This record gives sequence, structure tokens and C-alpha cells, in this order.
Amino acid sequence: MASRARNLSGLMGTSSTLDINDIANLGDLTGVDSYADSDALALAVVPIGTQAYQTDTGSFKIYRGASGWAQMDEFPAAPTATQAQGSISGYSSGGASTTWGLNTIDKFPFASDGNATDVGDLTQARVGGAGQSSTTSGYTSGGHAPPEVNTIDKFPFASDGNASDVGDLTVARWAQAGQSSEVSGYNSAGRVGISVNPIDKFSFASDANATDVGDTFVAVRQGAGSSSTSHGYIAGGEDPSAKTNTIQKFSFAADANGTDVGDLTVAWVYNNAGQSSVASGYTSGGIVGPASNSIEKYPFASDANATDVGDLTQARWGVVGQSSTESGYTSGGGDTINTIDKFSFSVDGNATDVGDLTQGRYASAGQQV
Repeated sequence: MASRARNLSGLMGTSSTLDINDIANLGDLTGVDSYADSDALALAVVPIGTQAYQTDTGSFKIYRGASGWAQMDEFPAAPTATQAQGSISGYSSGGASTTWGLNTIDKFPFASDGNATDVGDLTQARVGGAGQSSTTSGYTSGGHAPPEVNTIDKFPFASDGNASDVGDLTVARWAQAGQSSEVSGYNSAGRVGISVNPIDKFSFASDANATDVGDTFVAVRQGAGSSSTSHGYIAGGEDPSAKTNTIQKFSFAADANGTDVGDLTVAWVYNNAGQSSVASGYTSGGIVGPASNSIEKYPFASDANATDVGDLTQARWGVVGQSSTESGYTSGGGDTINTIDKFSFSVDGNATDVGDLTQGRYASAGQQV
């Protein structure tokens, strides 16, 4: 048998015949064995997941066990990065420190580990705003000044500068979760005295007020927001009468209410940070009685519970999340913590300390480009 080398890219179709999780386990198909035809393949004694090249058809196959060999072009297209992941910079905007309410917009690099720099100001100092990201701009919506505000601020990614007020939420509130689709920003749940459940949506294409497009499954505040290509997620959160470990999901394609799709590993967690890879949502840090250092992961492809996949460098609450295409970031926390932690999306493991914000802060909003 001769060895053939070929990369998986370009071989994937749009069928969902095979499970998307198989793609992540394939490698790049370099050095696979070749077989003359299907009869030769049938005689091969190999473990499940083995890849092979069939010479007579010029096709790549993978061994599926009892169901035999499957053609590689039966795999669905691999997910691609969206607004939920950046390749250049992460941002932390607003928040609080020893002084209640900050207006600072911090930026730190993804390409190399380093400290953040102060690149602009929000239109008003606030704590507990939600972060959203388009391809060109970062958004900070809602927050507590005090009192609660409904402002949607926008700041440019292309050049460092201050934010401008581009619209209003339907309800002034804070401690909400932020999500981003390709075309819209979402501001979900939050606090107005008590926990509330609106899902607000606003356009990235034009500056305008948000509209109420549904309700979260559970009214929570201080939960962690994440985004897949098709849905927004909230993990955890709390209400004085009902702290929760619920993972909630709502659709980007159609305006609708949220649903309960899984649980975090602990009974309840809030004041946690959210991150998003192309395949999974993450939550890190927060309060679970004492402050937590846990990094939890849950899948986007199917509704399921989260698993504990690592630890932050220190237990802390009031953290905010940012996401590159390769790593999740957890920044700030507590009253005066300025740490920027980074953890890998491709390999489960602990975070490392890769830099500092310009000042210690908690309950800020996260963005990325």
C-alpha cells in the first residue's frame, strides 16, 4: 500500500450524514494509506476513525465500524469564525474599580501576549454593561451609571477612539448578557431592581434603537453570554430567589423565546465570563459561594451539559470574556484585579496569565475583532 497525502479542506460537503465531532478528530489526512478499491478496503482490519484513500474512485474514506467505510465528502462544512471570535484584539469597556463606574475602553493584542492600552472612552461611565461585536465596531449596551441606563454605545475597531451613542435598549437595565450574530447585537436578561428576561436585538448595519424579540427561559442577571453561528447563549446567572446553573439558548434566525438546553457542573454560578469558539461556549470564573476559578465548556452542535475543562490562574468574580479564533480570554475581576488570562480552545487545560488591563476592574463589557 502506498501512502497518499491530502488535506481535508475542500473535501467537505454540506450533508450532515456524519457527526461534526468526527471532523475535529481527523487531523489533516497527511500520510493516509491507499487501497485499490472497495473490496480491498473491506478486507482492511483497522480501528474506527482510520482514514484511507480509494484509488479507483479517487476518494477519501473513514472507517465507521459496523456501518463500514464512509466517503469524506459526506462531512458537513467545518464551522467558520464569526463576530464571536476575533483575530486582532480583545476589548474591555466600562466596569467598576475602587471608584464606581468607569468609561475606559481597553484594548489588548491576540497575536502576542501583552498588556492592554487605553484607546478611548464610553459616552458615560457605567458598570455591568453587555458587550457585542460586529466586523467593524464594538458595542457596549445598558449598564448602571447609576441609575440603570439604556444607552447603546459604539466604538470603531479600525482606529482608536471614543464611543458614540447610537441607540437605546427597550428597557434600561444592567448585569445583562451580550451576544452577536453576523448582522445584529443582542442584549439578554439583566437587572432592573429584580432580574428581568427581555431579549433585545439591534442592527449592526444602521444605528437604531433595539427591539424586543423574545424572552429568556429564566430571568437572570450576571450570567455569561456566548454566541454560535446560529444561537445566543446565557450560562448561569442569579436572582436572589433562584440562583441557577441553567444554559439557555435563543435563535438568531427567527425572533423567539429562549429554551433550557443544559446545565453547568455546579449548582449555580453568576458574575462569570463568557467565551465562544466555533464549536463550543465557555464560562469562566464567577461566584459559586466563594469565587471560582473553573473553566467550563458546552457544545454548540447539540444541547448538552457543560464539563469542567480547566482553571483560571486565580479564582475571581466580576470577570469579562473575549474570544480569538484560537483562545478564550478572561480579564479583570474582583475590585482591583487587572489580570488577563488566556486558555486554549483546541486543547482543554488551565489558563495562563498573559498581561494586564490598564487598571483593575470588574463587571465590564467584552468585545473582539
